[in-house]
Amino acid sequence: MTRRLIITCMKNEAPFILEWVAYHRSIGFNDFLVFTNDCDDGTVEMLDCLAGHGILTRMDNPYLDIPGDHNPQKGALRFAEDLPKVAEADWVMVSDVDEFVNIHTGDGTLDALFAATGEIDVISMQWRLFGNGDLDAYEDKFVTEQFIHCAPKFAPNPVQAWAVKSMYSNAGDHKVGKLTRIGVHRPMNPGKGEGPDTIRWVDGSGRPVLDKFVKEGWRFGTHSYGYDLVTLNHYACRSAESFVVKRDRGRVNHVDRDQGLAYWLRMNFNMEQDRSILAHVPRAYEEFDRLAQLDGVLKCHSDAVRAHKNKIKSLLKRPDTKDFYQDITSDRMQLVSRHLNLLNRKILTEGPGRIPKEIFERIAQVPDLMAG
Repeated sequence: MTRRLIITCMKNEAPFILEWVAYHRSIGFNDFLVFTNDCDDGTVEMLDCLAGHGILTRMDNPYLDIPGDHNPQKGALRFAEDLPKVAEADWVMVSDVDEFVNIHTGDGTLDALFAATGEIDVISMQWRLFGNGDLDAYEDKFVTEQFIHCAPKFAPNPVQAWAVKSMYSNAGDHKVGKLTRIGVHRPMNPGKGEGPDTIRWVDGSGRPVLDKFVKEGWRFGTHSYGYDLVTLNHYACRSAESFVVKRDRGRVNHVDRDQGLAYWLRMNFNMEQDRSILAHVPRAYEEFDRLAQLDGVLKCHSDAVRAHKNKIKSLLKRPDTKDFYQDITSDRMQLVSRHLNLLNRKILTEGPGRIPKEIFERIAQVPDLMAG
C-alpha cells in the first residue's frame, strides 16, 4: 500500500479534528503525524483516541528540545525529518487542520490527481482563502459545507493569498526525496546534484513551477499560479466566534504575530463562491460516520464541541474580546470583505484603520453580491 502522510501541528483544534481527518482519509491519505503542545480543549484526548484505533500518531511537540531557535511548527518538522514514520512514507505533506486538499480531476482522490500529473516529485497546492460568509455563530457542522465564500482565483494581494503547501515524493537520494529539509510550505534545499532540471515539480494545474521556485519561495505570483487540478481550501477564519478562540490560543508559526483585526481583514475573503469541494463531502461523511463508531471517538468529539462553546462564552465575557468580536462582525468589516481586491498590500498588512474613507463610500454603492 502506498503510504501518504500528513504532518501537522495542533493547539486547541479539538472540534475540527474529526472532519479534517475523515475528509483527508476519504481522498486517499492514510497516515497522520500530529504534534501537539499546551492543549486544554480536548485536542489531545481526541487524537489519542484516534491513535488508539490506529488512525494516526500523536506526539508531544519537542520543539523546545530541538537545537536552534525554532517556533513550535518548524521545531516539530526538524524532529520529524529523522522519524522512521516519515522516512518510510511514500508521499509526505505538511498541512494544518484548517486546510483541505480539494482535487478537481477524476473522482477527486489522490489517485486521480497523480494520474493527471504523471510522474512527479513535488506538487505545490495553492491556497484559496475562504471567509466566514457572515456566519458569526459557531455550529457543529462540517467546515467545508458551511463556508463557501472565498477569494477570487486571481488574488495577488495579500501575499498570503497565493501561499502554497506541498506534497513530495520520498523517492530520491536525499533525506526529503530529492531535497534535504521539510519546510512549512514546501520541501527545501535541493540535494547535491538536484535542481530545476532534475526535480519534477508542478503547480496546482500540473504545470512545471518556475526554476527559481525550486530553489526558494513559499508562494506563487502572477506568472505562476494554477488551480485546475487541485486547490488547498484554507478556512483561516471559520465563524467569528471560533476565530476569537483561535486568536486566544495563539499560533504555531509566526508565534509573535497577533491574529487581530489586520489578520481577519486580509484572510476573510467573501468575494466569490466556490462550492467545488461539496462534491467530495458525501464521501467524507461516510468516513466521519465510520470513525465516529469507533469506541470513544464520538464522546471525544461531543466533549470538544461543548468545550469550544464554553470557551466562546467565557471569552466573550471579557471586555477586550467582546470589543474585538464586535469589530470583526461589524457592517463595515462585512462590507469590505466583499471588496478586498480594492485594498493594496500595505492596507491589508496594517489593518482596517488604514482604509481611506473614500473606499468605504465607493464600495457602499456596489450591489451586495452575497444578498440572497
